[in-house]
Amino acid sequence: MRRTKILVLVVAAALLLAASVPLLAQDSLTVLCTPQEDWCVAMTQAFQEETGISTNYVRLSSGESLARIRASQDNPEFSVWWGGPADAFIAGAEEGLLDVYMSENAEDIPEAYKDVDGSWTGVYVGALGFCSNLEILEELGVEAPTSWEALLAPELQGFVAMAHPATSGTAFTAFWTIVTLKADEFEAAEEGTGYDEEGAPTEAAVDAAFEYFAALNQNILQYTRSGSAPGTMAGQGEIAVAVIFSHDCVKLQEEGFEGILVNTFPEEGTGYEIGGMGIIKNGPEPEAARLWYDWALTAAAQEIGATVNSLQLPTNPDAAVSDLSVNLADVNTVEYNFSAAGTSRTAIVERFDAEIATAPTQ
Repeated sequence: MRRTKILVLVVAAALLLAASVPLLAQDSLTVLCTPQEDWCVAMTQAFQEETGISTNYVRLSSGESLARIRASQDNPEFSVWWGGPADAFIAGAEEGLLDVYMSENAEDIPEAYKDVDGSWTGVYVGALGFCSNLEILEELGVEAPTSWEALLAPELQGFVAMAHPATSGTAFTAFWTIVTLKADEFEAAEEGTGYDEEGAPTEAAVDAAFEYFAALNQNILQYTRSGSAPGTMAGQGEIAVAVIFSHDCVKLQEEGFEGILVNTFPEEGTGYEIGGMGIIKNGPEPEAARLWYDWALTAAAQEIGATVNSLQLPTNPDAAVSDLSVNLADVNTVEYNFSAAGTSRTAIVERFDAEIATAPTQ
């Protein structure tokens, strides 16, 4: 009888220990974070304070994030990926790198800003634009650009910068914007030549976009790894025009470059990003990742960005919007096909690296 009691106690203790392991494993969370550093810090600190989960992050640009997840898929380093244009998440989902998670909080997010199958959900939105140094433009005798064609002006040779689409979601958004505009041009000139039967831009539109970027390359001083880095270059007078998201230009204006930088948009139309979020397949902290996912979709969490001048538009309709944020209704945005962009991403960045410019290594 005594041996039976001992055996029962041993089994119970073993079961208790087994049950406690997942709980202990969820005492920490590692986030792969794509937006600017101070927003990554603010988000992880707020989540840690609210949940008690020790939360760390690694900040990488969008293209780097996708490459890092791809490279470590057999032994994932991160549990949740937060921020960066949705086309990278679509590419990752197609490669089987992301888990499906249908968060109840995702019900509050408009359908246009999330994947219907639950592989990613949008947490912010922002429009692409031009961030220009007024003094340098004056020296060059050039007005602040209000069209994509204006970037090709010979006066701007060596005075334009953008990130590389292999490393940056910002730059890939710029490339896909031109693809879309070329598809629209072909469609208007000759019906059926711009888009295929599924509504994706044709190869002819992609080829035309490469022709544009080959011309623009003549004016590019530098391709950076990070999408926002050219804005700082413009603020410091190293270049005249940066191709970046408009909210990054506003952030720079608020943090020391007011009166120096001006934000403009291309009149032909510009692309926009849906900043995505996904749970990394087989990540080490799945329960903590789901807690983050639920939390990051709340209005309170989405309002944190404005506290560090990250002025993207929140996707939660209940979240307060800063007066400094760009109103998308005032911007001519293209019909950006996120699904087609995501499925085309790998081939395009490889071709850009081969035909236009190699990706920066540092």
